[in-house]
Amino acid sequence: MKIKARVLSGGDAEGSLLLLEEPLSFWGAFDPNTGIIVDTHHPQRGACLTRQVLLMRETRGSGSAPGALAEAIRLNTAPSCIILASRDINLAIGSQVAATLYGRRCPILLVAERDFERLKTATYVSVSEDGTISAV
Repeated sequence: MKIKARVLSGGDAEGSLLLLEEPLSFWGAFDPNTGIIVDTHHPQRGACLTRQVLLMRETRGSGSAPGALAEAIRLNTAPSCIILASRDINLAIGSQVAATLYGRRCPILLVAERDFERLKTATYVSVSEDGTISAV
């Protein structure tokens, strides 16, 4: 399947798809040193996000999320890409900061609700700079 997403922060990426059942905060619920969800209340606590294409409807965010995501990108523990159904400027900023400071990217993409539902069945995803998502 091919889907055209809106690019919030660009780049090429690929990886296994990890669907998060609940929103995630990148500040406090995610450990940028390990890439693991550490929130004791998150249903996927213990899941490693490193090099996964992360699919989640929305984040549970704060203004500190950009720093946590940028640090994970620097440490190579971040997802390879994050696909959202609800716009999140904080993640886009964190990705852009990492691209500027470290030359590393984690694309942040926005998809329509119907495309989000279609992607939930995918197992492997690749994304291109222009926001084209190829999923199997």
